[in-house]
Amino acid sequence: MLKHIYFIILFFLVSFCAIAAENDVKGRVLDENNQPIIGANVYWEGTQQGTTSDMNGHFVLPKKGKVENLVVSYIGYTTAVVPVKGSKEELHVVLKGEVALDEVVVSERKMGTIASRVSVLQTQKITYDELCRAACCNLAESFETNPSVDVSYADAATGARQIKLLGLSGTYVQMLTENYPNFRGAASPYGLDYVPGPWMESIQVSKGTSSVKNGYEALAGQINVEFKKPPTADIFSGNLFVSDAGRYEGNADASWHVNDKLSTGLFVHYSNDKMQHDGNDDGFLDTPLKEQVNVMNRWFHKLDNYVAQYGVRYLHEDRTGGQVTKHHDFVDPYQVKLNTNRAELFTKQAYIIDKEKVESVALILSGSYHEQKSRYDRTPYNVYQKNVYASLLYEKEFTPKHSLSAGLSLNYDGFDENLGQPVNNVMEHSFYDRSETVAGAYAQYTYNLNDKLILLAGLRADYSTSYDFFVTPRIHIKYNPFTWFHIRASAGKGFRTANVLAENNFLLASSRKIDIADHLDQEEAWNTGLNLSFYIPLFGKELTLNGEWYYTDFLKQVVVDMDSDPHAVSFYNLDGRSYSNSFQVEATYPFFRGFTLTAAYRYTDAKTDYKDVEGKITRLKKPLVSDFKGLLTASYQTPLKKWQFDVTGQFNGGGRMPMPDKVNPLWKPDFNAYTVVNAQVTKYFRRWSIYIGAENLFNYKQKNPIIDAENPRGENFDGSMVWGPVHGRKLYAGVRFNISRD
Repeated sequence: MLKHIYFIILFFLVSFCAIAAENDVKGRVLDENNQPIIGANVYWEGTQQGTTSDMNGHFVLPKKGKVENLVVSYIGYTTAVVPVKGSKEELHVVLKGEVALDEVVVSERKMGTIASRVSVLQTQKITYDELCRAACCNLAESFETNPSVDVSYADAATGARQIKLLGLSGTYVQMLTENYPNFRGAASPYGLDYVPGPWMESIQVSKGTSSVKNGYEALAGQINVEFKKPPTADIFSGNLFVSDAGRYEGNADASWHVNDKLSTGLFVHYSNDKMQHDGNDDGFLDTPLKEQVNVMNRWFHKLDNYVAQYGVRYLHEDRTGGQVTKHHDFVDPYQVKLNTNRAELFTKQAYIIDKEKVESVALILSGSYHEQKSRYDRTPYNVYQKNVYASLLYEKEFTPKHSLSAGLSLNYDGFDENLGQPVNNVMEHSFYDRSETVAGAYAQYTYNLNDKLILLAGLRADYSTSYDFFVTPRIHIKYNPFTWFHIRASAGKGFRTANVLAENNFLLASSRKIDIADHLDQEEAWNTGLNLSFYIPLFGKELTLNGEWYYTDFLKQVVVDMDSDPHAVSFYNLDGRSYSNSFQVEATYPFFRGFTLTAAYRYTDAKTDYKDVEGKITRLKKPLVSDFKGLLTASYQTPLKKWQFDVTGQFNGGGRMPMPDKVNPLWKPDFNAYTVVNAQVTKYFRRWSIYIGAENLFNYKQKNPIIDAENPRGENFDGSMVWGPVHGRKLYAGVRFNISRD
């Protein structure tokens, strides 16, 4: 009943928006290299009415009486005055760069995190400039200044990182690289560490249900990583990093233009983090010892109407956690060892049928092989996953108001899993071998009324060899009553196949018994969201305010139950309700040139029905999830971009712990609120920069992340009770170098 009410509300909103829509002028601002200019000022000549270009260079501006000229400006470029005729076609404004004086160009600071004003989806783009505000050694460290995405350690032994979005774990967030699904199943616990930060061009974060183009799996949101592209990347760039924790790494990427139609790029990464640390003196490593080698090569080929990309990538990683062997005399230390090899291939082919009608067809193919051999003390666990993905897409814009996307997709996952558990001194092996093939088709219609009102409705149907047919409907609406006020609403379904052991194998770093029920359901949930954005002129600047609410309601879910038995973890089908409410407000204001302050607050109400050993249902808050989060981040860049200063404070609320043993409680039922502060200073030169910084500046640490660390082979040992930082303050320094293609 509730989902029908949502659609009725959305229907009336569409009707109202269509009546209120007005005629606007829309366009795009580009530089001389045909690249979008972000944050360009666009206003009517002789007035104060204007706007700025978004992350793709697009802008929308209502007509102003009889005024006929648009003024487009951006510091470092020559201002353009553009006559606006009666035509409704999109304007293309190309700004030319100003002449440099003594190799010093006065430039306005680029925006770091950009919320698209044109996109119907609620999407944030984290740019490369934003990534440079912190150490950002990999994808896991790329969200320190982002109020929406939380990244935390899932356990204190393996160093597995987990995203949380809308109060839900990262398994409900669809991970994409270059817009195709990646890091699924066996790669999901550690996949955030597999993407080096210097390789990334940008990250797009979408909340709620996303487009049906990319599949059916986005229940809470979607994160897409864009790597540097050979046609536009620097000739060479490198990054060296070292920290007082003993971590050092090197990154390098280079691009070559073989000719005007063919280019290639090579990416290399090496990191070493093998210094042992035991800050709380519990005998266990605060973070695991890691060594990683990561290599990628990609090619870009472009003809008149044809574009092709090819890529290959290989990763090898060793990580060791457990008891500290240095300065300790453990006869038989408890250790966790993981050895991972991963190979990927991908290609993207696109052919433009009609440029004027934006008609094109594209084919995406990808394949991966993931091998993880691991041993959790005396418990061996090996997983081998093969994935093949194919997507055929067709798009056409019939008129500026009406466009259609349609396509076919195929996804294959094959798992070979082997878990050994000692029973009465005898090793018993359990095999969880399985495969699933999902074939699907989708259609997506877009109605765009002068970028004032946008309606995006999508429907896809899929057939799973494991779960039969299922249908995924999704709808998104965007309406701009005024240039300073935008409304977005969305509703839709998401589905997911739970690979419980592969996705939660870090729970083996405990003495908990693993209990997996038979015939687990395909997870299914409705997600509904509402977003209000305000762009308010204030003292010659623009104050940006965002308020949002997202509600995720599970119809079917595989429950991860660590409450019913403190000595076991159970996976079973939901019997009752499971939902998450997420409310967030965010404000950004550039107080003066080069200085930007962002403040945000989020409240999460996530609850699930759990079954105890007697079958009684109890509704509880999701464990290890903070009730609220506050974020305050400030950044200042001097006028000539010589220095940059960044400070971020994360204020994390308390939450609920899994139920402790009633007879022998070894941990408290709740955890307290805590604050983490990060800071960085960067000095820029012409082709290179140096940076120094501190993570967890005030050295906050969870006191006992490992339960019963003195007896790791006893029945109470548990390394999964992590809710806060497991390491103290880290000081780091690095240098970035690049040879641009200018």
